[in-house]
Amino acid sequence: MATITTDTQDYTVLPDLPADVFTAPLKKPAHVGDDWLEPAQTQYSPEEHAIWDDLFARQMEVLPGRAASAFVAGLDKLDLGRGGVPDFKAMSEELTALTGWSVVPVPMLIPDHVFFWHLANRRFPAGNFIRTRETFDYIQEPDVFHDVFGHVPMLTDPVFADYMQEYGCAGWKAMRYNRLKALGSLYWYTVEFGLIEEAPDDIRAYGAGILSGPTEVVFATEAKSPNRIMLNVDRVMRTDYVISDLQPTYFVIESFEDLYRQTVERDFDRLYRNLSPAFTYANSAVIDVDNVLHRGTQEYLLRGGRGSGAKPV
Repeated sequence: MATITTDTQDYTVLPDLPADVFTAPLKKPAHVGDDWLEPAQTQYSPEEHAIWDDLFARQMEVLPGRAASAFVAGLDKLDLGRGGVPDFKAMSEELTALTGWSVVPVPMLIPDHVFFWHLANRRFPAGNFIRTRETFDYIQEPDVFHDVFGHVPMLTDPVFADYMQEYGCAGWKAMRYNRLKALGSLYWYTVEFGLIEEAPDDIRAYGAGILSGPTEVVFATEAKSPNRIMLNVDRVMRTDYVISDLQPTYFVIESFEDLYRQTVERDFDRLYRNLSPAFTYANSAVIDVDNVLHRGTQEYLLRGGRGSGAKPV
């Protein structure tokens, strides 16, 4: 069976990007190589370390009872609240001992094919900068707080760690079919904005985009506006998403083992051949095949979202 990652690709070196693959162009800074890795982690100032500590404290006020148990366990295992921006080398040594992953610094968003390659080799690229006080509440490009606080604790979970590596390998298949938007949607609704049903009526967040922001973690798990729908991979990969606002819909998994089975064991060659280049479903849609846990009012979206000053209810 052709699965998400059935492939003959060699990931020991960065593969060449085929000329007929469409990706977003990014200008590479002169000081990094083709792997886009920084020579070293930034030496953060006392003020920048204080920003991390304040962001950490703010999140820890809202996460209890809303963050997935695996995330909370990961925070404890890595002791990310020991003070200041974590040292990537020390953190990677601890993470490698747990699941074989490491964290590497990159200057900015990196090209898709480079990102996939790092994931395939169990390396998580993290932004080598932190937001300012002026951008404390919202930053468009992911910084070290989003990447390390939001993503890295989940990499201590063995099943989720394997899912992330398989996702990296899967990226090369998606590129050959020019279906990066579809695979990106899967990443968005799982790795960035995923929810898990830990028990009946106990929905928690494991997605980094939720866990690294105080408003979204409450909105995603408790608000009446958004839909909460059980994950269906085929449906998710046909669904549009919101980049700069709260999500109208969240998808919920039963377990990380279920997430792994639904993706890694799926015949993605057949799926890609039948996918349209554009999305089929709006980000607020509820369709007849959905297993709906909560059908949202969409009040926040209908009132105009963040730009209108609507309350996230």
